[in-house]
Amino acid sequence: MIKTGIFPGSFNPIHIGHLALANWMCEYGGLDEVWFLVSPHNPLKEKSGLMDDQFRLLLVKESIASYPKFKVDDIEFSLPQPSYTINTLDALTQKHPENCFYLIIGADNWDKMPLWKDAEKLLNSYRILIYPRLNFPVNIPETFSLVRKVNAPLMEISSSFIRKSLKEGKDIRFFLPETIRPYLREICKQCSL
Repeated sequence: MIKTGIFPGSFNPIHIGHLALANWMCEYGGLDEVWFLVSPHNPLKEKSGLMDDQFRLLLVKESIASYPKFKVDDIEFSLPQPSYTINTLDALTQKHPENCFYLIIGADNWDKMPLWKDAEKLLNSYRILIYPRLNFPVNIPETFSLVRKVNAPLMEISSSFIRKSLKEGKDIRFFLPETIRPYLREICKQCSL
């Protein structure tokens, strides 16, 4: 079976922290590939501050195009919204039975797991890889045998940091993938909406 990491997110916008983590998961974390799933609406976040769905999808496609172990998937665009991870993973498993899916989440999201739809089913049905975040210790009960913490490098870059910096007129070109820098003006515009 193909070990496929599922990296869901708003990617509002995608940045080098996302790419470095996904790269680490493939090269050091035992995954064969990572699929970026652009979420139209995370139920635990406000939709109002999101850039256009298709634009965020385009930015991810442009960012990962040259790395063969990365793929973008827009399955959540065709599922009911808001996007619930359990529904997405069930749909992916049905559509791609040859893949063994690993959900990639941050330690900050691990803290929110009790708020997720069908959290118990998710924890007992799917493999979950938790990457470190500053000030979010990870405690995994022994009963969740499919969940493990990975020792990926700590990357404290966030999309909200990117948006704030762009609004302040900072030159953050090296925080964004080189392939999306031509879209910088449009990113700035959409971040200001």
